Amino acid sequence: MTLSEAAEATGGRVLGDGSLIFKRISPVHDAGPGDLAMLANRRYAADLPGCAGRALLVSETLSRIEGGPVDRLVVEDAHAALIDLLPLLHPEPPGECGVHPTAVIHAAATVPERADVGPHAVICAGAMLGDGARVGAHCVVGEGVAIGTETVLHPNVTVYAGSVLGDRVVVHAGARVGVDGFGYVTSGGRHRKVPQVGGCVVEDDVEIGANCTIDRGSIGRTVIGAGSKLDNLVHVGHNVTIGPGSMLVAQVGVAGSVRTGAGVAMGGQAGVSDHLRIGAGARIAAQAGVIGDVEPGQVVSGYPARDHGTYLRAMASLMRLPELVRRLGRLERRLGLEDAG
Repeated sequence: MTLSEAAEATGGRVLGDGSLIFKRISPVHDAGPGDLAMLANRRYAADLPGCAGRALLVSETLSRIEGGPVDRLVVEDAHAALIDLLPLLHPEPPGECGVHPTAVIHAAATVPERADVGPHAVICAGAMLGDGARVGAHCVVGEGVAIGTETVLHPNVTVYAGSVLGDRVVVHAGARVGVDGFGYVTSGGRHRKVPQVGGCVVEDDVEIGANCTIDRGSIGRTVIGAGSKLDNLVHVGHNVTIGPGSMLVAQVGVAGSVRTGAGVAMGGQAGVSDHLRIGAGARIAAQAGVIGDVEPGQVVSGYPARDHGTYLRAMASLMRLPELVRRLGRLERRLGLEDAG
């Protein structure tokens, strides 16, 4: 691709030679002679003098920064430009429609002609695949599961019986959807399992990362709202509702019966206790422990999670604690000497 073609695709502009050709996009520190190096953040400017890239993809605010390739593709936001450029440089290969000979398809399952079922996949009775759906190798699609159009299950995904996946859903390798929730009643010294008979619904345009686990409802439903994105190793408990357009980063854990509004973001390793309400647009910082409701738009951090500004001030005070202890000791010694005199 030439710089001029890339500028047309992104709505950007060229500084230098627009006919210059590049083959891939790389970070500044790793770019080779045929690469378009990307600089989206000033913190990486120190790598520019050693950059071997053929040209530089750079955000508008950094377009005149010194060092690195002189030929440049200037865009409003270099990260956002990747959305336009990467599919052109790395187009996805067309899917091979059809059922692999080793796949096991129940006679009562529905698999359209334009679906793709990979090696050793299992499609159980009553399951229905949408047009253009792709089921990877060693996947298991349980009884009565409904999978929408253009939905992709990567290898080794298990979708438990009765679950519903909407259109254009992507589920990465090793994820489990519709698993039994952790529901027990302790009686007579024994932990007795409460049957998990509810549903699990993943709405349109959701992406679920590798090795995520999403529990089915105990008697109600677990719902992942349309357009939500779950990173790898996220766990969503039973009867949880995640509002549309939400983002859950790696190792987030959401306990049972939590309900969130639209557009909620949870940082890595954040944990949410059961039966809470998280308002629309709330932000939960990485490793926060949420044990109370969060208001719409509120930003919380720490454990127990509290208003982010309050938490930062508390941490600043805590860092001063050793000096305060020393000052208090000196004061006590002075008072003791004075009393003795």
